[in-house]
Amino acid sequence: MSTDVRVQRVYQEPSADDGARVLVDRIWPRGLRKDAARLDEWAKDVAPSAGLRTWYRHDPAKFAEFRQRYTAELAAPGPRQALERIRARAELGPVTLLTATRDLRLSQAAVLAELLRQA
Repeated sequence: MSTDVRVQRVYQEPSADDGARVLVDRIWPRGLRKDAARLDEWAKDVAPSAGLRTWYRHDPAKFAEFRQRYTAELAAPGPRQALERIRARAELGPVTLLTATRDLRLSQAAVLAELLRQA
């Protein structure tokens, strides 16, 4: 059974087939009311550290190194527990990882989805 993990912008309209909706940003998305997001979980503890986020700034040239640094951060106890919590949700059904990031391919959500699909 393959894990159904999707990535989408938190600003997109929720869909019935989203499954569990998990926000993976450390900072709440601008201009979004909490009730409008329709989240099952806000997993701040799985988001990149402030230092890594500031260094990266979604620069496509830094994405490969960002992926390595972020994966290393996810090995720490707090983030690892959060990742396992999301993995447990994904074993029960679809999970949609949500982020405010404009380019989903270069986001932490894309890295997380890749890790979760490998489970």
